[in-house]
Amino acid sequence: MLKGKNILLTGADGGMGRAMTAAFAKAGANLWVNIVRDNADYCEYAQGLARENGVWIKPMVFDLTDGEAIKAAVMSIRSEKLPIDGLVNNAGILREGMLQAMPIADARLLFEVNFFAPFQLMQYITRLMMRQPNGGAVVNMSSMAAFDGVAGETVYGATKAALAAMSKSLAKELGRFKIRVNCIAPGVTETPLISQMSEEVLNRDRANTYLGRLGRPEDIANMAAFLLSDAASYITGQTIRVDGGRN
Repeated sequence: MLKGKNILLTGADGGMGRAMTAAFAKAGANLWVNIVRDNADYCEYAQGLARENGVWIKPMVFDLTDGEAIKAAVMSIRSEKLPIDGLVNNAGILREGMLQAMPIADARLLFEVNFFAPFQLMQYITRLMMRQPNGGAVVNMSSMAAFDGVAGETVYGATKAALAAMSKSLAKELGRFKIRVNCIAPGVTETPLISQMSEEVLNRDRANTYLGRLGRPEDIANMAAFLLSDAASYITGQTIRVDGGRN
């Protein structure tokens, strides 16, 4: 489905990122994969996928809170003189807490990683895509917390709502360049992020889905692969919920 496409994936060594690395490689994509620090276990995992699927996967270590590091990473990719067919802004962080108790530093960090890093990457990467005859595709990771409201996730939800709103407007700006921009809004998914949630809350979330289970990283990765592919060539400006149905 993605054979021959070159894709930049952020947050590649997390639970969702590993699933996306696998899904994209198995679909035939070459990958630049962002990790925040050297991770030998993930790099070994990624190179195994590359060998198995006849693609290349290039880890890139840079911190998404560092604007200059983001710029340098994009310049490095640009220097390879390869088309950039896709960008997946998967990296994100969660800081739970009631608004009255949320330190402003935590709120700023949430926006830095969940909103401003994708903002900056989209600025740089879509400039390169605009020069390509076939444009490209961007997939951003929002959340059901942006739309349903979750107590204790006021600021987190705000970052994800801002990302969804930016994606909608950007899709309108870039459509004439054959660049598609979409969002995925996962429900509660079995990744390390949910370790901050109590079992009581997780059980409630399972019961509140039509399918009676939490999401799996592969559920989200498969949707991202579809949105990056030519099979989704007439889909843009959308936020697609992958949440098992919610009551």
